[in-house]
This record gives sequence, C-alpha cells and structure tokens, in this order.
Amino acid sequence: MPDLDLLHISIADQRLYGFAKERLVLRLPVSTALNGAGEQSGSNRTPRGLHQVRAKIGEGLPQGAVLRGRRWTGETWTPELHAQFPGRDWILSRILWLSGCEPGRNRLGKVDTMRRYIYLHGTPDTEPMGVPLSHGCVRLRNADLLELFPRVPVHCAVRIDEAPRPDWAAAELS
Repeated sequence: MPDLDLLHISIADQRLYGFAKERLVLRLPVSTALNGAGEQSGSNRTPRGLHQVRAKIGEGLPQGAVLRGRRWTGETWTPELHAQFPGRDWILSRILWLSGCEPGRNRLGKVDTMRRYIYLHGTPDTEPMGVPLSHGCVRLRNADLLELFPRVPVHCAVRIDEAPRPDWAAAELS
C-alpha cells in the first residue's frame, strides 16, 4: 500500500479521506470536537486549516495501549479500566501529533495546534464514530488507526475543514 500524502478531515462528514498521488485510497469514520470547529487555545474545538503530522507516537505498542502525556502507561484499555476512570479522555494505540502550518490561524500564539496537543488518536471501540464527541482531537477506531499509522509519513499534509466534499467524498476508492 502506498504512503499517503494528504489526509483530509471533513468535520461535516465526520470522515477522514486519505489520498496517495491525488487519488482517494482511504475513507474512515472519525469523531471531532463536541464543541465544533475553532482554533483558540482552551476552546476544546477542532482546529481548521492546513496542518502537518509533526510526530508519530506509539509504534509497536499493542492495540488499545493507554497513552498519557504522549507516553504509554503500561496499561491496555479494558471495560474494567474504563469503569475505574469514568470521564477520562482516552488516548489509545497511537498518536499522530498535528502542527499548524498557517501562522495566525492554527500556528503560533493562542491558536497553535501543536501547543494545544491536537492529535489523531485511537479511542475505545465503545465510543461512537461519526458523531462529534472529542475535546478537540480527531478520534479514530483503534483498528483504523493501526491501518492508517504506517501509511502516514511525518510531515504528511492534513487539511481539516467544515465543508463536505461531495465531488470526491462519494467516489470509489482507488
């Protein structure tokens, strides 16, 4: 499978679209922010605009590995662990850490995506996809993230916007 050179996240569709050489090759459900789109620090919103994958974290960890502060806690998510920590924002399996590329919009100052710790990350499979529920990050099913992770190089472009893309969103995968 080819490396991806663009990830497009549609907040309206609650989908991640993966492109390789300008061809749609991957479509995955996601969950973006419950509070909607926005770039302001502390807003718990998903930042829009052009980003890049700045760091890949978690390679080799088991599916469901619990990450806190970008480090594995040694735990693997289970329903019992979930019950011990109700309300925790679970970051599981892998992290693709985003950095904004547009100064004043999603980079630097109070709108800096990387300083806001905005990730693409795994979430418990009990959480619904296609429904905005995150605190700003883009959540994926663990199995989907494990498929995506090796195909995304560091510095891969990531565009996040609110508009659906009917021209290619329904297209057949290449």
